[in-house]
Amino acid sequence: MWKTLSGGTVYNLQIHLVLVTKYRYRVINRPVKERLHEIFKATCSKWECQLVEFSGEADHVHLVIAYHPKLALDTFVGNLKTVSSRLIRKEFSEHVNKFYKKKVFWKIGYSVNSCGGASLDKIKDYVRNQKVPD
Repeated sequence: MWKTLSGGTVYNLQIHLVLVTKYRYRVINRPVKERLHEIFKATCSKWECQLVEFSGEADHVHLVIAYHPKLALDTFVGNLKTVSSRLIRKEFSEHVNKFYKKKVFWKIGYSVNSCGGASLDKIKDYVRNQKVPD
């Protein structure tokens, strides 16, 4: 997935991002997971990134994202979390309100690791093999 910037700069950057629900509550069911996938794909596109792989379980999600070197990762991840939290709480309010009294969805912080080469295939397999929520 090599890309070229103007000026001849070539890059191949991917991250494995894990987001965990607040208190690890098992709030992500199949419809929520499907909507999260749509939200993350659209948000990545707006930031000129590509969602390479997505999956998760009832209390966390995994994203493999290809990004460009000018991207401020912390700002980008903050936007992914903010946009997805706001939309999920709005669109699935009845479901989410069973778990949270306040306007929260994600745990503070996140896990991010760089990935590439052979390890990228292993990470993608790992993400694909997450248990499917009910």
